[in-house]
Parts: sequence; C-alpha cells; structure tokens
Amino acid sequence: MFVRLGLIVAWLMLIFGVLRLGTGLFVASYDDPAARAAAAVQYLGTDSSGQSIDKAIITIILAIALGVLVEIGQAATGKRQRADKN
Repeated sequence: MFVRLGLIVAWLMLIFGVLRLGTGLFVASYDDPAARAAAAVQYLGTDSSGQSIDKAIITIILAIALGVLVEIGQAATGKRQRADKN
C-alpha cells in the first residue's frame, strides 16, 4: 500500500516539478525586467524566475529519488511475498 502511495507521490512531484520548471523558463524569457519580476511574483510566487527554476529542479531530483526508493520497495515486497508463499 505504501509502495503504491509512494509511486503516486513521486509521479505527482515529477509532473508538478516539470510544470514549474517550464513556467519558470517561460517567465525568464520575458525581455522587460519589470515585467519579468511582476510575472515571477504573480505566477510563480517567488521573487525571481531563477528561484522558481531552482525549486523545480530540486523537486524533480527528489521525485526521481523517491521513485528509486519505490522501485527498491517494490523489489523487496515482491521477494518477501515469494518467500511467504514457499
């Protein structure tokens, strides 16, 4: 059960991290610095688009790490279930 929950959380973190990264890169592409700062505060909730991009990269890395742990948990659960059947 926790393995399935971990898998769902890992996918959600990855999806939202990629969306935040894309939005941060889009806001960073604004030419006008005042418009870029206003868009970062309004759409990203940060002082600059760089902060949002940093948080997105960290979220993506954590999602990958959680996904790896879920895969390890699935392998351990599968081995445990096979041992119980014998």
